[in-house]
Amino acid sequence: MDFNTIIGQEEVKQHLRTIVDGDRIPHAQIFLGAEGVGTLSMALAFSQYVMCGNRNEEGACGSCPDCIKSSKRIHPDIHFTYPTVGSKATSGMFANEWRQAISENPYLNVQQWLQFIKAENKQGNITKDECGAIVKKASLKTFEGRYKIFIIWLPEYLKKEGNRLLKLIEEPPENTLFILVAENSEEILNTILSRCQIVKFKPLSDDNILRALQEKGVDEGKARNIAHLANGNLNQALTLVDESENDNALMFLAWLRICYLGKPQDIVAWSDKFAKLGRENQKYFFDYGLYFMREYMVLKMTGNNEVRLSEKELTTAKNLTKVIEYGQISPISDILTDSAFHISRNANPKILMTDITVRMNKILRNKVMA
Repeated sequence: MDFNTIIGQEEVKQHLRTIVDGDRIPHAQIFLGAEGVGTLSMALAFSQYVMCGNRNEEGACGSCPDCIKSSKRIHPDIHFTYPTVGSKATSGMFANEWRQAISENPYLNVQQWLQFIKAENKQGNITKDECGAIVKKASLKTFEGRYKIFIIWLPEYLKKEGNRLLKLIEEPPENTLFILVAENSEEILNTILSRCQIVKFKPLSDDNILRALQEKGVDEGKARNIAHLANGNLNQALTLVDESENDNALMFLAWLRICYLGKPQDIVAWSDKFAKLGRENQKYFFDYGLYFMREYMVLKMTGNNEVRLSEKELTTAKNLTKVIEYGQISPISDILTDSAFHISRNANPKILMTDITVRMNKILRNKVMA
């Protein structure tokens, strides 16, 4: 992958070319941006550009041995770390799956990745053993290139194990580069953040996504509608091409109906269903809920139909304007935010969902504002 294949992010591309061409590459960088904006694909292109022995003004040449190996994710001096499942798992155990997954979609999210490796209900993490493998690889000499590059996708999953890498990130061996590809800086250890230069990525424009979809053969009308709904997330746009409805959307809207009706048997059945989803799917459910409530707030305030909701979601949102008042949006959002936090801290999902569904019923039926 080279810079020319990446959608948008022209300012970031120029910045990265400049630091490489000027031989001023920071030893540790964080590519920080929301899902689907191209942080991982940019890390792949950047590492290929660094390794290329015949790069030009546009990017890597694409034909030298270093470029060929980089594009196939088999360059011996480019190392990948990503969330896996299992207390002693290392990224190397999933190397073939990783190459296939990012070849198919370098904009994928962690939920898609964990489904790809059949994680089922297990939660992803970056283990102590993986950190040990990074330290060991960093101590070795480069095999072919001038640089040794470590790409750590989603360092948020390092948790406290990230402390094992602090000294290495702060004082790496000569010509060793770290690229941390992150979505949420608040979930990364401050001691790691302070040791890295942050490169921020903006959401993609609707025109960027429209063009990317048209290049994949999507007709203009459908592509334009999807680009609007995707809200700067190319991964979401690619998903919407193949799916008529987002699973999280269907589930969240179904849950709101259960919350409103408040039937005990439905609440228990729903909580049982939710508990079987697995931690990553549960977190994405609440993330979608927060997204829906943000768009609902815009609709409630402005009455503007141009909110980033599908036709079915918009219909539901309009119906909810008779039920959810503006002052109730904040307490509902607080419930969703707190629930996402508790799920990430391994709260019992069945108990949690039962509790918040009852609380939501009180808000929706009794006009509780706090």
